[in-house]
Amino acid sequence: MPTVSMTRHLYRFFPALENRSITTPAGSVAEVLRAVDELAPGFSDYIVDERGALRRHVNLSINDNIVIDRRNLSDRVPEGATLFIFQALSGG
Repeated sequence: MPTVSMTRHLYRFFPALENRSITTPAGSVAEVLRAVDELAPGFSDYIVDERGALRRHVNLSINDNIVIDRRNLSDRVPEGATLFIFQALSGG
């Protein structure tokens, strides 16, 4: 099963995911995000927009490879892989 890892600040919004190993069935990035959303409702809304595309300030990588399909999230997350979720922090 793939593992999902994310930047620490996301746990502030989704404490149900903190201090646990997050694993999901293998599938597309969209399917993996839906599985995480089942563990912490509202999570995918924070990562994707109303059309299901990756939000502008969010990056994903599968192991060491940045996710290419930001619109449909069709990149495959295989067994044993890690999906990393990085959200940029901005301010002025």
